[in-house]
Amino acid sequence: MSGSVNPYKNSERSKREQVEQMFDTISGEYDGLNRVISFGIDIKWRKKVVKMVAATQPHRILDVATGTGDLAINLAETKAEKIIGLDISAGMLKVGKEKIIAKDLDQTIEMVQGDSENLPFEDNYFDAITVAFGIRNFETLEKGLAEILRVLKPGGIFAILETSVPTKTPFKQGYGIYTKTLLPLIGHVFSKDRDAYAYLSESASVFPYGEELNNILRKTGFTHVKDHPQTMGVATIYSASK
Repeated sequence: MSGSVNPYKNSERSKREQVEQMFDTISGEYDGLNRVISFGIDIKWRKKVVKMVAATQPHRILDVATGTGDLAINLAETKAEKIIGLDISAGMLKVGKEKIIAKDLDQTIEMVQGDSENLPFEDNYFDAITVAFGIRNFETLEKGLAEILRVLKPGGIFAILETSVPTKTPFKQGYGIYTKTLLPLIGHVFSKDRDAYAYLSESASVFPYGEELNNILRKTGFTHVKDHPQTMGVATIYSASK
């Protein structure tokens, strides 16, 4: 389970505190380095999430672990009246706010600092909730999912975009080499926080995916759970309802 992997192995702080520290530290370099690491394919994956959410014609959307707001900004295409991007890192939110203002979306998108496992919203509030590459950073996965279920309206959509592990040869072997060797090396060379990219690589390799994550979602109380592997299985989009 992802809870056994923390960004800073010698720190006595909680995973939540370590994740906040890590993303505050790398916030200025995150967008550029993320495009390099994913070869830009993550843009295509996010567009698929937006299309999935747009089909439900939501009025209110919550993007959990929004980071610098990439998905929240993309979700403006749904024509939702209100989009809230929530993240634990003030540094990431600052970068996101600047992007939102530059795109003249500050009347639609609001960036809120908060904890994904203690959401500051009332029950049954959002028509759609999304998480892109953030769910594995939850300190307690089941608690975060339960909070998301609580604030999602009955019949609403929950969409997750997260890394996964290819199961077919030779993609499985190639992915292993990339995540264990090349990804930490890229982080080592280009990032001022070397531990951060080692953590992002390690946490991706041990996080539950496919049917295992489907079952966790069902156990939490979500319905109509489906997984949609992307790009030979290096990422997966999950859809669920309430």
